[in-house]
Amino acid sequence: MSDQTTSSIERRVASTTVQATVEQCFAVGIDVQSYPNWIESLTEVEIESRNAEGKPDRVRFEASGLGRRASYVLAYDLGDAPAVLGWTLVTGDLARAIEGAYRFSDATEEGGQPATFVEYELSIDLAVPLPGYVKRRAEDKIMEAALRRFKQEVERVASS
Repeated sequence: MSDQTTSSIERRVASTTVQATVEQCFAVGIDVQSYPNWIESLTEVEIESRNAEGKPDRVRFEASGLGRRASYVLAYDLGDAPAVLGWTLVTGDLARAIEGAYRFSDATEEGGQPATFVEYELSIDLAVPLPGYVKRRAEDKIMEAALRRFKQEVERVASS
């Protein structure tokens, strides 16, 4: 699904093009309460605090996958919105660190339909040791949900 994926020990990056505007992509990304509708592993989302504009800036997530449940709180960085939607781990039971971002740039060709190049980056440091193949499988599932399903959701919302 992604046009490009690279991997390193600490950071993974995937990218694709979405048929929507940068603003539409950002709107879906910041609508964290809707995540369980399109990300199967998320079972609960609770906004703990909002910024002065009413956007979520601290969010608690409950997720399940690979036979485990995880709870974590992310702090959102909206300083470069709508071009970047970033986050970092505040606290979590299975991860020591999480850093990530969606980066959006206009990819509309002259006279064409709106399009946005979306880059998704993520690094996770787990608190529990996992065999390499299990960790890669978990990372692949996260990347798939974060990009392919994101693209589907943005294009669904943009077409309605």
